[in-house]
Amino acid sequence: MLGATERIVMFDVVVVGGGPGGYVAAIRAAGHGLKVGLIEKEFERLGGTCLNVGCIPTKTLVASAETMKTVESALSFGIEAGSPKVHFDKVKARKDRVVSEIRTSLEGLIKSHQVEIIYGTASFVSDRELFVKGPNRKVEAKAIIIATGSRVKPLRGVEVDGEKVHNSDTILELERQPQSISIVGGGYIGCEFAGIFNALGTKVTVVEFLPAIVQAQGKSMSEFLTKKFTDDGIDVMTGVGVEGVDTSGSGCKVQLNNGEMLETDLVLVSVGRDPVTDGLELHKAGLGTNEWGFIEVDANMETSTGGIYAIGDVNGRSMLAHSASFQGELAADRIAGKEGFLDESTVPAVIFTIPEMASVGLTHEQAIEAGHKVNVGKFPMSALGKAKGAGHEEGFVEVIAEASTGEIVGCQIVGHHASDIIAEVALAKTNELTLDCIGHTIHAHPTMAESILEACNIAAGCPVHFPPSKKKKG
Repeated sequence: MLGATERIVMFDVVVVGGGPGGYVAAIRAAGHGLKVGLIEKEFERLGGTCLNVGCIPTKTLVASAETMKTVESALSFGIEAGSPKVHFDKVKARKDRVVSEIRTSLEGLIKSHQVEIIYGTASFVSDRELFVKGPNRKVEAKAIIIATGSRVKPLRGVEVDGEKVHNSDTILELERQPQSISIVGGGYIGCEFAGIFNALGTKVTVVEFLPAIVQAQGKSMSEFLTKKFTDDGIDVMTGVGVEGVDTSGSGCKVQLNNGEMLETDLVLVSVGRDPVTDGLELHKAGLGTNEWGFIEVDANMETSTGGIYAIGDVNGRSMLAHSASFQGELAADRIAGKEGFLDESTVPAVIFTIPEMASVGLTHEQAIEAGHKVNVGKFPMSALGKAKGAGHEEGFVEVIAEASTGEIVGCQIVGHHASDIIAEVALAKTNELTLDCIGHTIHAHPTMAESILEACNIAAGCPVHFPPSKKKKG
């Protein structure tokens, strides 16, 4: 309860959650001249999952893993570097330093936009009021944006202890490198960690319940990564579930549902994420969640209660940091009376394995299932001058386009800097551009981005640096 002298703070917009959706929404709303409050439940945890236990720390670890691979292959470039040694404690220390530096600068950035940061736990009092436990303040707003994100999904029958059995949060606090690890879950998070630990010298086994790893990314990517992992010495087990983990000995015994037992030093459980809505008391604002626990929203990210919006992982539309940021901008614009739209088919997805994997729009299989008649252009990185010269020949670009119009409906990229060059296709997809639009765009040479041009030329039936027989139709 509020004390007799406690004042009620009035805002135009209050954002609940300081992750990549929340803080971007707050800054955008402030940019429209609105008075904005940003509530973050954990002190010194601005940036949400992405900054603290997601995108940034894991990609910092990927950088260490890539450096290890570069040093190991140095002799092939004519450079003798000696035998590299991993200092896992220093790898972690660098990760912690990067996160801390970004978090500090983020707080300053938010405040520079005149957004008031309130540290505490928010719960609804009504559809326009929130109580913030901690500072024990009541805030009122004309509009409220829920951006509370997600947490790691538990696996039934397996207890995460943060010592032998980890999730994607606790594994980031590991001080010593394990000799072996079982990773339960072959989605993008599990596969990123598989690549990291393998590159640093840990024996890795990936266990996936579905028939294939990264299955959502399509057949081409899944098959490539399965072969790549196998070639790198990672054991990949698909169509297999985990029944339990015994940690009573010196390591872990992982009981599989096919009767097999895996013995490794550590286990990482990576089976997805759940939305965070507990404690919000949504019912007091006339809200609830669907059967999966997400808050449902319309095209403008507005909930069934007018004036309340939900963005990012908590609405389940696209559980990616950059999607949350865009949704935050969309909601803030809507509150300010500006029009906007989100075409979710244009949201790129990236998996930071080694090499990287990126996609946007439909896969070849999805396009066929949706009834599209398509032309497909697939160009191998091994045929690209920049890739060959830089020693990054693994991977491909596969572009899918409508056969009748040439409009690009999807693209999958595997290769060095795939996370960067997918932006060109995302731009094309957003603006409904065709193969000819990219084909008539001069690409600098030699660059990795030329692979997009080459794949589009193949799909259009006019390849330059690849035989014409490789064009596919479907």
